[in-house]
Amino acid sequence: QVQLVESGGGLVQAGGSLRLSCAVSGRILSINRMGWYRQAPGKQRELVAWITNGGRTNYADSMKGRSTISRDNAKNTVYLQMNSLKPEDTAVYYCAAEAGRGWGTNGYWGQGTQVTVSS
Repeated sequence: QVQLVESGGGLVQAGGSLRLSCAVSGRILSINRMGWYRQAPGKQRELVAWITNGGRTNYADSMKGRSTISRDNAKNTVYLQMNSLKPEDTAVYYCAAEAGRGWGTNGYWGQGTQVTVSS
């Protein structure tokens, strides 16, 4: 099993920045990729970004140029730096781990952290 605990969410004005953190524990060696997803009210959960063990990254088009996913292996922590935030970025942000069987129900998920961007 893998345990994920997010932190760093909160209320920020449009144009501001936030850094989310995800502390990872458990069977860390089983993880292929770490990612961040988000879910806004009334919408489906969507990918924000992921990063592989080798550091390769992928971003949703909506977050390209405004966010950076990174990992500190020594601290077993994954980060999501978000800049130039917009009200439409308001959502619950989830940290996720993928262990070779895809995301979704076969992946591991944190409890989520609320990000609210005011206009």
